[in-house]
Amino acid sequence: MKQIMDYKNKKILVLGLAKSGFGAAKLLNDLGALVTVNDGKPLADNPQAQDLMTLGIRVITGSHPLELLDESFDLMVKNPGIPYSNPLIIRAIEKEIPIITEVELAYRVCEGNIVGITGTNGKTTTTTMIADIINHSGRIGHLAGNIGFPASIVAEKVKHDEYMVTELSSFQLMGIQKFRPNIAVITNIFSAHLDYHGTREAYVAAKWQIQKNQTASDFLVINFNQAELRQLAEKTQATVVPFSTEGKVEGAYLEEDHLFYKAEKIMETTELGVPGQHNIENALAAIAVAKLIGIDNEVIKQSLSAFSGVKHRTQYLGQINGIRFYNDSKATNILATERALSGFNNQKVFLLAGGLDRGNSFDELVGAIRGLKGLFVFGETKEKLVTAGEKAGITQIKQFNSLTEATNYAYHLAQPEDTILLSPANASWDQYKTFEIRGDEFISLFEHFKQEEAK
Repeated sequence: MKQIMDYKNKKILVLGLAKSGFGAAKLLNDLGALVTVNDGKPLADNPQAQDLMTLGIRVITGSHPLELLDESFDLMVKNPGIPYSNPLIIRAIEKEIPIITEVELAYRVCEGNIVGITGTNGKTTTTTMIADIINHSGRIGHLAGNIGFPASIVAEKVKHDEYMVTELSSFQLMGIQKFRPNIAVITNIFSAHLDYHGTREAYVAAKWQIQKNQTASDFLVINFNQAELRQLAEKTQATVVPFSTEGKVEGAYLEEDHLFYKAEKIMETTELGVPGQHNIENALAAIAVAKLIGIDNEVIKQSLSAFSGVKHRTQYLGQINGIRFYNDSKATNILATERALSGFNNQKVFLLAGGLDRGNSFDELVGAIRGLKGLFVFGETKEKLVTAGEKAGITQIKQFNSLTEATNYAYHLAQPEDTILLSPANASWDQYKTFEIRGDEFISLFEHFKQEEAK
């Protein structure tokens, strides 16, 4: 870790804990800052705040008092999830207190190389693919950022010849000043988080922050399938490395079911460890990064062939009696389920779907689910999904009270070479606290079936 003096004796307010706030507070304390932490959760229910107090860090919990900003702070480090409409942040802006997120701290102290990945879909999978390839090559790649490993904590252990492979959300990127990845990746851009950003333009601008400080000696790996990103690529100072599944580009591309990098054949699409058109795009982005780092083609191929997916993201669980199970619980919207289905032959797929009713219909899903062997639905949206299934002409449609019931029914109906795919197209909050809990239930069911079959 770089021993910097940027924050020594500076009065810094860390707003919001969770993993990133906790990591930021500890790092700043180590760097000699005068840290105050403010978190809305009461102290009695806040073990992270209690831990920070044992380090001598000042902690204020239970509310966000506006008068706190009368103390003339030099800087605020904001938890990414706290919107800029928060009264304390509005007051900080009025007082011209600089506001950053903890990825900026991570950049300041990181000795190694930084690969930053953002986009609407595919960030986690692409980030994991890149780290896997780096580690497969014998080098060291540390996962960090929005993937669940706070960058401010990870950065402390990254050595000069290692890589911090960092997933970055739009929320995090809004709070950067000098953050400059050696290689930046934009997987794609679709409308998302408009409740936070207000407009699509603001959301895209936040994502575009990833290349803000890059120069010609840095690289921007970007999806040339999208006209919007091709246009944005003309405005960066970075060296652009495109990837595309729709045509040959001066980077990574798909041609006749093979993945290439600048005319070098890397592998066949059938050799990828995870299915789906979206995962071909993710793999092309990862290939581009790997080649920029200087990793051999055979190493890239071996790593991507062995890659079985990120948990809850078209994750291959295995097979029982020739029946394949895939956990795509992270598919909390229609687009994500469409992308998952693109990697399968619908005639051999039993789709498990349903969840929180956000008021939308599923007409947009009709084309993607046409030809399914079965559609088994649960949750608040099950009746709407039945309607979509009927429009798609699916002959086997059935409603259930739970994912467990739907999975059991599918398993006992499926035959060898069939696939049981959990890809809900809905958020989980009607029946589950998180999509991870929903996915874990599906994994447990698979393990149960596997154990029963082994008896």
